[in-house]
Amino acid sequence: MAPIALADTLSKEMAGVKTKPLATVSEVSAIEGIQTALAAAQARFENANPNSKNQHDRAVKSLPGGNTRSLLHTSPFPLSMKSGKGPYVFDEDDHKYLDFVGELTAGIYGHSHPVIREAILSTFDNVGLNLGSTTVQEERHASLMCERFNVDSIRFTNSGTEATTHALAAARRFTGRRKVVVFNGGYHGAVFSFGSGIAQNNVDLDDWVLARYNDIASARTAIEGTSGLAAVLVEGMQGAGGCIPATKDFMLAVQESAKKAGAVFILDEVMTSRLAPGGLQSILGLKPDMTTLGKYLGGGFAFGAFGGRADVMSVYDPRNKDSLAHSGTFNNNTMTMHVGHAGLSKILTPEVNIEFNAMGDAFLEKLRTITKGTKCCFTGRGAILAVHFTPTGAQDINCVDEVEEDLELKDLFWFEMLEKGYWITRRGSIALILGTPQEELDRFVRCVEDFLDRHRSIVVTTA
Repeated sequence: MAPIALADTLSKEMAGVKTKPLATVSEVSAIEGIQTALAAAQARFENANPNSKNQHDRAVKSLPGGNTRSLLHTSPFPLSMKSGKGPYVFDEDDHKYLDFVGELTAGIYGHSHPVIREAILSTFDNVGLNLGSTTVQEERHASLMCERFNVDSIRFTNSGTEATTHALAAARRFTGRRKVVVFNGGYHGAVFSFGSGIAQNNVDLDDWVLARYNDIASARTAIEGTSGLAAVLVEGMQGAGGCIPATKDFMLAVQESAKKAGAVFILDEVMTSRLAPGGLQSILGLKPDMTTLGKYLGGGFAFGAFGGRADVMSVYDPRNKDSLAHSGTFNNNTMTMHVGHAGLSKILTPEVNIEFNAMGDAFLEKLRTITKGTKCCFTGRGAILAVHFTPTGAQDINCVDEVEEDLELKDLFWFEMLEKGYWITRRGSIALILGTPQEELDRFVRCVEDFLDRHRSIVVTTA
Protein backbone atom coordinates (compact mmCIF):
# COMPACT_ATOMS: atom_id res chain seq x y z
CA MET A 1 0.00 0.00 0.00
CA ALA A 2 1.63 3.22 -1.17
CA PRO A 3 1.71 6.23 1.21
CA ILE A 4 -0.12 9.41 0.26
CA ALA A 5 1.62 11.25 -2.56
CA LEU A 6 1.93 14.90 -1.47
CA ALA A 7 3.83 15.95 -4.60
CA ASP A 8 1.12 14.46 -6.75
CA THR A 9 -1.52 16.38 -4.84
CA LEU A 10 0.41 19.64 -5.14
CA SER A 11 0.80 19.24 -8.89
CA LYS A 12 -2.95 18.70 -9.25
CA GLU A 13 -3.68 21.81 -7.19
CA MET A 14 -1.34 23.90 -9.37
CA ALA A 15 -3.00 22.54 -12.49
CA GLY A 16 -6.39 23.63 -11.25
CA VAL A 17 -7.69 20.11 -10.60
CA LYS A 18 -10.22 20.05 -7.75
CA THR A 19 -8.86 18.02 -4.85
CA LYS A 20 -9.44 17.64 -1.16
CA PRO A 21 -7.58 20.08 1.12
CA LEU A 22 -3.93 19.19 1.55
CA ALA A 23 -3.25 16.84 4.40
CA THR A 24 -1.23 18.11 7.32
CA VAL A 25 2.04 16.48 8.29
CA SER A 26 0.34 14.72 11.22
CA GLU A 27 -2.46 13.50 8.95
CA VAL A 28 0.06 12.13 6.46
CA SER A 29 1.88 10.41 9.30
CA ALA A 30 -1.38 8.85 10.52
CA ILE A 31 -2.26 7.63 7.03
CA GLU A 32 1.17 6.08 6.61
CA GLY A 33 0.83 4.48 10.04
CA ILE A 34 -2.52 2.93 9.18
CA GLN A 35 -1.26 1.63 5.85
CA THR A 36 1.85 0.13 7.41
CA ALA A 37 -0.12 -1.59 10.17
CA LEU A 38 -2.74 -2.81 7.71
CA ALA A 39 -0.17 -4.26 5.33
CA ALA A 40 1.45 -6.13 8.21
CA ALA A 41 -1.91 -7.44 9.47
CA GLN A 42 -2.88 -8.64 5.99
CA ALA A 43 0.46 -10.43 5.60
CA ARG A 44 -0.08 -12.22 8.92
CA PHE A 45 -3.60 -13.16 7.79
CA GLU A 46 -2.32 -14.70 4.56
CA ASN A 47 0.40 -16.65 6.37
CA ALA A 48 -2.03 -17.96 8.99
CA ASN A 49 -4.71 -19.19 6.59
CA PRO A 50 -3.23 -21.23 3.72
CA ASN A 51 -6.13 -23.72 3.65
CA SER A 52 -8.71 -20.95 3.26
CA LYS A 53 -6.57 -19.50 0.47
CA ASN A 54 -6.43 -22.86 -1.30
CA GLN A 55 -10.18 -23.32 -0.89
CA HIS A 56 -10.81 -19.88 -2.40
CA ASP A 57 -8.57 -20.73 -5.36
CA ARG A 58 -10.70 -23.82 -5.99
CA ALA A 59 -13.98 -21.97 -5.50
CA VAL A 60 -13.30 -19.32 -8.15
CA LYS A 61 -13.34 -22.06 -10.77
CA SER A 62 -17.05 -22.73 -10.26
CA LEU A 63 -18.40 -19.62 -8.52
CA PRO A 64 -18.03 -15.99 -9.71
CA GLY A 65 -15.26 -14.71 -7.46
CA GLY A 66 -15.53 -17.93 -5.48
CA ASN A 67 -18.67 -16.59 -3.87
CA THR A 68 -22.45 -16.90 -3.85
CA ARG A 69 -23.13 -14.34 -1.10
CA SER A 70 -21.48 -11.01 -1.74
CA LEU A 71 -21.35 -9.83 1.88
CA LEU A 72 -19.08 -12.73 2.83
CA HIS A 73 -16.37 -11.94 0.29
CA THR A 74 -13.27 -10.36 1.77
CA SER A 75 -9.89 -9.54 0.29
CA PRO A 76 -7.31 -10.93 -0.16
CA PHE A 77 -9.51 -14.03 0.24
CA PRO A 78 -12.35 -15.03 2.58
CA LEU A 79 -11.97 -17.40 5.49
CA SER A 80 -13.65 -20.75 4.91
CA MET A 81 -15.43 -22.11 7.97
CA LYS A 82 -15.76 -25.87 8.37
CA SER A 83 -17.82 -26.24 11.56
CA GLY A 84 -19.54 -24.59 14.48
CA LYS A 85 -20.25 -25.58 18.07
CA GLY A 86 -22.36 -23.50 20.42
CA PRO A 87 -21.33 -19.85 19.92
CA TYR A 88 -18.01 -20.78 18.24
CA VAL A 89 -16.91 -21.47 14.66
CA PHE A 90 -13.80 -23.23 13.36
CA ASP A 91 -12.09 -22.52 10.03
CA GLU A 92 -10.25 -24.77 7.59
CA ASP A 93 -6.94 -23.90 9.26
CA ASP A 94 -8.30 -25.04 12.64
CA HIS A 95 -8.60 -21.60 14.22
CA LYS A 96 -11.38 -21.14 16.78
CA TYR A 97 -13.46 -17.96 16.82
CA LEU A 98 -16.28 -16.63 18.93
CA ASP A 99 -19.06 -16.15 16.40
CA PHE A 100 -19.96 -12.47 16.36
CA VAL A 101 -21.37 -12.71 12.84
CA GLY A 102 -24.33 -14.63 14.27
CA GLU A 103 -25.50 -15.25 10.69
CA LEU A 104 -26.44 -11.57 10.47
CA THR A 105 -28.94 -11.97 13.39
CA ALA A 106 -30.40 -15.26 12.04
CA GLY A 107 -28.07 -17.47 14.08
CA ILE A 108 -29.33 -16.50 17.51
CA TYR A 109 -29.50 -20.17 18.65
CA GLY A 110 -25.88 -20.90 17.81
CA HIS A 111 -24.65 -23.99 16.02
CA SER A 112 -25.67 -26.91 18.22
CA HIS A 113 -28.55 -26.07 20.53
CA PRO A 114 -30.11 -29.31 21.84
CA VAL A 115 -33.69 -28.07 21.38
CA ILE A 116 -33.01 -27.26 17.73
CA ARG A 117 -31.33 -30.63 17.24
CA GLU A 118 -34.27 -32.49 18.74
CA ALA A 119 -36.77 -30.58 16.60
CA ILE A 120 -34.81 -31.39 13.43
CA LEU A 121 -34.53 -35.10 14.21
CA SER A 122 -38.12 -35.40 15.39
CA THR A 123 -39.44 -33.72 12.27
CA PHE A 124 -37.32 -35.87 10.00
CA ASP A 125 -38.27 -39.10 11.77
CA ASN A 126 -41.94 -38.45 12.53
CA VAL A 127 -43.22 -35.92 10.00
CA GLY A 128 -41.18 -36.03 6.82
CA LEU A 129 -40.21 -33.35 4.34
CA ASN A 130 -42.14 -31.47 1.67
CA LEU A 131 -45.62 -32.83 2.34
CA GLY A 132 -47.09 -30.61 -0.37
CA SER A 133 -50.08 -29.58 1.75
CA THR A 134 -51.15 -27.33 4.57
CA THR A 135 -50.20 -28.69 8.00
CA VAL A 136 -51.21 -28.27 11.62
CA GLN A 137 -47.72 -27.02 12.45
CA GLU A 138 -48.03 -24.23 9.89
CA GLU A 139 -50.99 -22.83 11.83
CA ARG A 140 -49.23 -23.30 15.18
CA HIS A 141 -46.20 -21.30 14.11
CA ALA A 142 -48.39 -18.62 12.55
CA SER A 143 -50.53 -18.37 15.68
CA LEU A 144 -47.50 -17.99 17.94
CA MET A 145 -45.99 -15.29 15.74
CA CYS A 146 -49.28 -13.38 15.49
CA GLU A 147 -49.50 -13.38 19.27
CA ARG A 148 -45.86 -12.44 19.82
CA PHE A 149 -45.68 -9.65 17.26
CA ASN A 150 -49.23 -8.30 17.51
CA VAL A 151 -50.38 -8.92 13.92
CA ASP A 152 -53.83 -10.09 12.88
CA SER A 153 -52.63 -12.59 10.31
CA ILE A 154 -49.41 -13.65 8.67
CA ARG A 155 -47.99 -15.41 5.61
CA PHE A 156 -44.67 -17.20 5.33
CA THR A 157 -41.93 -16.75 2.73
CA ASN A 158 -38.36 -17.96 2.33
CA SER A 159 -36.48 -14.74 3.05
CA GLY A 160 -36.78 -11.16 4.18
CA THR A 161 -36.44 -10.10 0.56
CA GLU A 162 -39.54 -12.10 -0.35
CA ALA A 163 -41.37 -10.73 2.69
CA THR A 164 -40.69 -7.17 1.51
CA THR A 165 -41.74 -8.00 -2.05
CA HIS A 166 -45.10 -9.40 -1.00
CA ALA A 167 -45.76 -6.75 1.66
CA LEU A 168 -45.27 -4.04 -0.97
CA ALA A 169 -47.54 -5.90 -3.39
CA ALA A 170 -50.22 -6.05 -0.70
CA ALA A 171 -49.91 -2.33 0.02
CA ARG A 172 -50.16 -1.48 -3.68
CA ARG A 173 -53.19 -3.68 -4.20
CA PHE A 174 -54.89 -2.41 -1.04
CA THR A 175 -54.37 1.28 -1.85
CA GLY A 176 -54.47 1.11 -5.64
CA ARG A 177 -51.31 3.23 -5.70
CA ARG A 178 -47.65 2.64 -6.62
CA LYS A 179 -45.16 4.90 -4.89
CA VAL A 180 -43.19 3.97 -1.77
CA VAL A 181 -41.27 6.22 0.63
CA VAL A 182 -38.02 4.70 1.90
CA PHE A 183 -35.05 6.12 3.79
CA ASN A 184 -31.39 6.56 2.96
CA GLY A 185 -29.30 3.77 4.43
CA GLY A 186 -32.27 1.43 4.37
CA TYR A 187 -31.90 -2.22 3.43
CA HIS A 188 -35.01 -4.36 2.99
CA GLY A 189 -33.58 -7.36 1.15
CA ALA A 190 -31.32 -8.22 -1.73
CA VAL A 191 -33.08 -5.96 -4.26
CA PHE A 192 -34.23 -3.24 -1.88
CA SER A 193 -31.07 -1.37 -0.89
CA PHE A 194 -31.11 2.42 -0.61
CA GLY A 195 -27.93 4.44 -0.40
CA SER A 196 -27.66 8.14 0.20
CA GLY A 197 -29.57 9.85 -2.59
CA ILE A 198 -29.92 6.80 -4.83
CA ALA A 199 -31.91 3.61 -4.99
CA GLN A 200 -29.68 0.61 -5.66
CA ASN A 201 -30.65 -2.65 -7.36
CA ASN A 202 -34.13 -1.35 -8.19
CA VAL A 203 -35.48 -1.41 -11.73
CA ASP A 204 -38.54 0.79 -11.13
CA LEU A 205 -36.79 3.84 -9.69
CA ASP A 206 -39.71 6.16 -10.39
CA ASP A 207 -41.78 4.33 -7.78
CA TRP A 208 -39.42 5.20 -4.92
CA VAL A 209 -39.19 8.42 -2.90
CA LEU A 210 -36.10 8.75 -0.73
CA ALA A 211 -36.21 10.60 2.60
CA ARG A 212 -33.55 11.21 5.25
CA TYR A 213 -33.48 8.76 8.15
CA ASN A 214 -34.10 10.17 11.63
CA ASP A 215 -35.16 13.49 10.07
CA ILE A 216 -38.82 14.21 10.93
CA ALA A 217 -39.14 17.17 8.56
CA SER A 218 -37.73 15.20 5.64
CA ALA A 219 -40.01 12.25 6.39
CA ARG A 220 -43.14 14.40 6.62
CA THR A 221 -42.34 16.23 3.41
CA ALA A 222 -41.75 12.98 1.51
CA ILE A 223 -44.76 11.14 2.89
CA GLU A 224 -47.36 13.88 2.94
CA GLY A 225 -46.12 15.52 -0.24
CA THR A 226 -46.10 12.47 -2.51
CA SER A 227 -49.19 11.80 -4.58
CA GLY A 228 -50.05 8.20 -5.35
CA LEU A 229 -48.29 6.94 -2.21
CA ALA A 230 -48.97 3.27 -1.45
CA ALA A 231 -46.60 2.60 1.42
CA VAL A 232 -43.92 3.83 3.76
CA LEU A 233 -41.20 1.25 4.39
CA VAL A 234 -38.77 1.78 7.27
CA GLU A 235 -36.55 0.00 9.80
CA GLY A 236 -36.71 0.87 13.50
CA MET A 237 -32.95 0.34 13.48
CA GLN A 238 -31.08 0.21 10.21
CA GLY A 239 -29.18 -3.08 10.11
CA ALA A 240 -27.05 -3.05 6.97
CA GLY A 241 -26.83 0.74 7.34
CA GLY A 242 -24.63 0.23 10.41
CA CYS A 243 -27.00 -0.54 13.30
CA ILE A 244 -28.29 3.04 13.47
CA PRO A 245 -31.30 3.20 15.83
CA ALA A 246 -34.22 5.45 15.00
CA THR A 247 -35.47 7.82 17.65
CA LYS A 248 -38.92 7.14 19.04
CA ASP A 249 -40.12 10.59 17.98
CA PHE A 250 -38.99 9.95 14.40
CA MET A 251 -40.77 6.61 14.15
CA LEU A 252 -43.99 7.97 15.65
CA ALA A 253 -43.87 10.87 13.19
CA VAL A 254 -43.41 8.45 10.26
CA GLN A 255 -46.37 6.39 11.44
CA GLU A 256 -48.54 9.49 11.87
CA SER A 257 -47.66 10.88 8.43
CA ALA A 258 -48.32 7.51 6.76
CA LYS A 259 -51.77 7.41 8.34
CA LYS A 260 -52.44 10.99 7.27
CA ALA A 261 -51.45 10.16 3.68
CA GLY A 262 -53.58 7.01 3.63
CA ALA A 263 -50.46 4.92 2.96
CA VAL A 264 -49.68 1.51 4.43
CA PHE A 265 -47.04 1.81 7.16
CA ILE A 266 -44.68 -1.16 6.78
CA LEU A 267 -42.17 -1.73 9.58
CA ASP A 268 -39.20 -3.89 8.62
CA GLU A 269 -38.48 -6.08 11.67
CA VAL A 270 -36.54 -8.75 9.81
CA MET A 271 -33.54 -8.04 12.06
CA THR A 272 -35.06 -6.12 14.96
CA SER A 273 -37.88 -8.46 16.01
CA ARG A 274 -35.37 -10.19 18.31
CA LEU A 275 -34.72 -6.99 20.30
CA ALA A 276 -37.79 -7.48 22.50
CA PRO A 277 -40.47 -10.15 23.01
CA GLY A 278 -42.84 -8.11 20.81
CA GLY A 279 -40.18 -6.76 18.49
CA LEU A 280 -38.73 -3.26 18.42
CA GLN A 281 -42.22 -1.89 17.71
CA SER A 282 -43.26 -2.84 21.23
CA ILE A 283 -40.44 -0.71 22.67
CA LEU A 284 -41.12 2.27 20.41
CA GLY A 285 -44.90 2.17 20.91
CA LEU A 286 -45.69 1.56 17.24
CA LYS A 287 -48.66 -0.16 15.61
CA PRO A 288 -47.64 -0.69 11.98
CA ASP A 289 -50.17 -1.68 9.34
CA MET A 290 -47.77 -4.39 8.21
CA THR A 291 -44.61 -5.98 9.64
CA THR A 292 -41.93 -7.94 7.82
CA LEU A 293 -40.08 -10.67 9.69
CA GLY A 294 -37.46 -13.33 9.04
CA LYS A 295 -33.99 -14.52 10.06
CA TYR A 296 -33.96 -16.51 13.36
CA LEU A 297 -37.70 -17.21 13.23
CA GLY A 298 -37.00 -20.16 10.95
CA GLY A 299 -34.83 -21.75 13.63
CA GLY A 300 -31.78 -21.70 11.36
CA PHE A 301 -33.56 -22.54 8.10
CA ALA A 302 -34.42 -20.14 5.28
CA PHE A 303 -37.38 -18.07 6.42
CA GLY A 304 -39.33 -14.87 6.00
CA ALA A 305 -42.81 -13.64 6.86
CA PHE A 306 -45.09 -10.66 6.51
CA GLY A 307 -48.18 -9.90 8.53
CA GLY A 308 -50.44 -7.13 9.67
CA ARG A 309 -53.97 -5.80 9.66
CA ALA A 310 -56.60 -8.31 8.62
CA ASP A 311 -58.05 -6.02 5.93
CA VAL A 312 -54.66 -5.45 4.28
CA MET A 313 -53.66 -9.10 4.52
CA SER A 314 -56.99 -10.19 3.03
CA VAL A 315 -55.68 -9.27 -0.43
CA TYR A 316 -53.89 -12.65 -0.24
CA ASP A 317 -56.96 -14.63 0.86
CA PRO A 318 -57.50 -17.17 -1.94
CA ARG A 319 -61.18 -17.40 -1.01
CA ASN A 320 -61.62 -13.87 -2.31
CA LYS A 321 -62.17 -13.16 -5.97
CA ASP A 322 -59.18 -11.50 -7.64
CA SER A 323 -56.90 -12.13 -4.66
CA LEU A 324 -53.16 -11.80 -5.13
CA ALA A 325 -51.31 -15.05 -5.70
CA HIS A 326 -48.56 -15.92 -3.27
CA SER A 327 -46.87 -19.28 -3.58
CA GLY A 328 -43.50 -20.75 -2.78
CA THR A 329 -42.44 -24.36 -2.63
CA PHE A 330 -40.81 -23.97 0.77
CA ASN A 331 -43.13 -21.36 2.36
CA ASN A 332 -44.48 -23.92 4.84
CA ASN A 333 -41.71 -26.49 4.73
CA THR A 334 -42.21 -28.87 7.63
CA MET A 335 -38.64 -28.54 8.90
CA THR A 336 -38.86 -24.75 9.08
CA MET A 337 -42.30 -24.79 10.69
CA HIS A 338 -41.30 -27.23 13.42
CA VAL A 339 -37.81 -25.95 14.13
CA GLY A 340 -38.77 -22.28 13.97
CA HIS A 341 -41.64 -22.86 16.38
CA ALA A 342 -39.42 -24.83 18.76
CA GLY A 343 -36.88 -22.02 18.86
CA LEU A 344 -39.42 -19.28 19.51
CA SER A 345 -41.56 -21.20 22.01
CA LYS A 346 -38.92 -23.17 23.92
CA ILE A 347 -35.69 -21.18 23.69
CA LEU A 348 -36.30 -17.49 23.03
CA THR A 349 -39.09 -17.07 25.54
CA PRO A 350 -40.04 -13.51 26.52
CA GLU A 351 -38.02 -13.82 29.73
CA VAL A 352 -34.91 -15.05 27.91
CA ASN A 353 -35.33 -12.37 25.26
CA ILE A 354 -35.37 -9.56 27.83
CA GLU A 355 -32.34 -10.91 29.69
CA PHE A 356 -30.40 -11.50 26.46
CA ASN A 357 -30.89 -7.98 25.15
CA ALA A 358 -30.10 -6.47 28.55
CA MET A 359 -26.76 -8.28 28.35
CA GLY A 360 -26.26 -6.77 24.90
CA ASP A 361 -27.09 -3.27 26.12
CA ALA A 362 -24.54 -3.58 28.93
CA PHE A 363 -21.93 -4.86 26.48
CA LEU A 364 -22.62 -1.96 24.11
CA GLU A 365 -22.36 0.59 26.92
CA LYS A 366 -18.93 -0.73 27.93
CA LEU A 367 -17.72 -0.45 24.34
CA ARG A 368 -19.09 3.07 23.98
CA THR A 369 -17.34 4.10 27.18
CA ILE A 370 -13.86 2.87 26.23
CA THR A 371 -14.01 4.32 22.70
CA LYS A 372 -14.73 7.92 23.70
CA GLY A 373 -12.10 10.29 22.35
CA THR A 374 -11.14 7.93 19.53
CA LYS A 375 -12.11 7.44 15.90
CA CYS A 376 -13.88 4.23 16.94
CA CYS A 377 -17.48 4.02 18.07
CA PHE A 378 -20.15 1.37 18.50
CA THR A 379 -23.82 1.79 17.63
CA GLY A 380 -26.79 -0.51 18.02
CA ARG A 381 -29.38 -1.73 20.44
CA GLY A 382 -29.67 -4.83 22.59
CA ALA A 383 -27.77 -7.79 21.21
CA ILE A 384 -27.21 -6.24 17.75
CA LEU A 385 -24.44 -3.71 17.26
CA ALA A 386 -21.81 -2.40 14.87
CA VAL A 387 -18.39 -0.77 14.96
CA HIS A 388 -17.54 2.40 13.05
CA PHE A 389 -14.33 4.34 12.47
CA THR A 390 -14.77 7.98 11.52
CA PRO A 391 -12.17 10.77 11.14
CA THR A 392 -14.04 12.95 13.65
CA GLY A 393 -14.72 10.21 16.18
CA ALA A 394 -18.51 10.59 15.97
CA GLN A 395 -20.15 8.77 18.87
CA ASP A 396 -23.83 9.37 18.10
CA ILE A 397 -24.77 8.60 14.50
CA ASN A 398 -28.31 9.31 13.37
CA CYS A 399 -28.03 8.84 9.61
CA VAL A 400 -25.66 7.27 7.08
CA ASP A 401 -25.01 10.75 5.69
CA GLU A 402 -23.18 11.51 8.94
CA VAL A 403 -20.81 8.58 8.58
CA GLU A 404 -17.57 8.97 6.68
CA GLU A 405 -16.00 5.61 7.43
CA ASP A 406 -12.24 5.21 7.64
CA LEU A 407 -12.27 1.88 5.82
CA GLU A 408 -8.57 1.19 6.31
CA LEU A 409 -8.91 1.53 10.08
CA LYS A 410 -11.99 -0.68 9.99
CA ASP A 411 -10.08 -3.30 7.98
CA LEU A 412 -7.19 -3.15 10.43
CA PHE A 413 -9.63 -3.70 13.30
CA TRP A 414 -11.18 -6.67 11.50
CA PHE A 415 -7.83 -8.36 10.85
CA GLU A 416 -6.62 -7.86 14.41
CA MET A 417 -9.86 -9.02 16.04
CA LEU A 418 -9.58 -12.21 13.96
CA GLU A 419 -6.18 -12.73 15.50
CA LYS A 420 -7.78 -12.40 18.93
CA GLY A 421 -10.36 -15.06 18.06
CA TYR A 422 -13.44 -13.01 17.10
CA TRP A 423 -15.36 -13.68 13.89
CA ILE A 424 -16.98 -10.39 12.79
CA THR A 425 -18.35 -9.23 9.45
CA ARG A 426 -15.87 -7.07 7.54
CA ARG A 427 -18.43 -4.25 7.52
CA GLY A 428 -18.36 -4.32 11.33
CA SER A 429 -21.75 -5.70 12.34
CA ILE A 430 -22.07 -7.93 15.41
CA ALA A 431 -25.04 -10.14 16.31
CA LEU A 432 -24.75 -11.91 19.65
CA ILE A 433 -25.66 -15.56 20.06
CA LEU A 434 -27.54 -17.01 23.03
CA GLY A 435 -25.14 -18.78 25.38
CA THR A 436 -22.18 -16.54 24.59
CA PRO A 437 -20.01 -16.57 27.74
CA GLN A 438 -19.86 -13.26 29.58
CA GLU A 439 -16.10 -13.69 29.92
CA GLU A 440 -15.80 -13.68 26.13
CA LEU A 441 -17.65 -10.38 25.94
CA ASP A 442 -15.44 -8.94 28.66
CA ARG A 443 -12.34 -10.18 26.83
CA PHE A 444 -13.55 -8.48 23.64
CA VAL A 445 -13.85 -5.18 25.52
CA ARG A 446 -10.24 -5.61 26.65
CA CYS A 447 -9.16 -6.49 23.10
CA VAL A 448 -10.76 -3.30 21.79
CA GLU A 449 -9.01 -1.31 24.53
CA ASP A 450 -5.69 -2.92 23.61
CA PHE A 451 -6.29 -2.16 19.91
CA LEU A 452 -6.97 1.50 20.64
CA ASP A 453 -3.93 1.73 22.92
CA ARG A 454 -1.67 -0.09 20.46
CA HIS A 455 -2.67 2.25 17.64
CA ARG A 456 -3.11 5.34 19.78
CA SER A 457 -1.22 7.60 17.39
CA ILE A 458 -3.69 6.88 14.58
CA VAL A 459 -7.01 6.43 16.41
CA VAL A 460 -7.13 9.28 18.93
CA THR A 461 -9.09 12.29 17.71
CA THR A 462 -7.78 15.84 18.00
CA ALA A 463 -11.23 17.31 18.63
